[in-house]
Amino acid sequence: MNVFIVYAHPEPKSLNGSLKDFAVSVLTNAKHQVQVSDLYAMKWKAVADGDDFPQRNTNERLDYGSASGIAFTNGTQLPDIATEQEKLLWADVVIFQFPLWWFSMPAILKGWIDRVYAYGFAYGVGGSESKRWNRYGEGTLEGRRAMLVVTLGGSESQYSLRGVNGYIDDLLFPINHGVLYYPGMTVLPP
Repeated sequence: MNVFIVYAHPEPKSLNGSLKDFAVSVLTNAKHQVQVSDLYAMKWKAVADGDDFPQRNTNERLDYGSASGIAFTNGTQLPDIATEQEKLLWADVVIFQFPLWWFSMPAILKGWIDRVYAYGFAYGVGGSESKRWNRYGEGTLEGRRAMLVVTLGGSESQYSLRGVNGYIDDLLFPINHGVLYYPGMTVLPP
């Protein structure tokens, strides 16, 4: 299989770093092809803004979604965005590896999603004949499996059904359902 790991942790010697390295080793030894996007090492630009569209008319109001669709359709996306999209298309399995910070993903990973999931690529209206929305199990990323590998602080009981931090499945639902399943991927248990 082709496995793409999107990794978001600033410290290579962290538990997250060790888990990512372990996954790469196990998968490679099992003869899978692995690519890793280490967002901090890449110094990924997390801010989704007008700088992502150098071809656009800067005198007009920025509608990021529309601008991303135009750039995707016209092939004028920035190289960093297009490269990450190519990795997603290459992958059979996508693993998002990150610490849960403030009940969500690190900002750098959210920025990766904002920029890479362009309109027409990860979401939007289907082919010209269908004119229907591609989402929730349909679309460009359909057929890929995806999962979260998440670390967090606290005891297991704090993330249980009645835990003080909330049930872990509920905390991860917006990511699993919105970030993974919405653009068409089959979600594996974290």
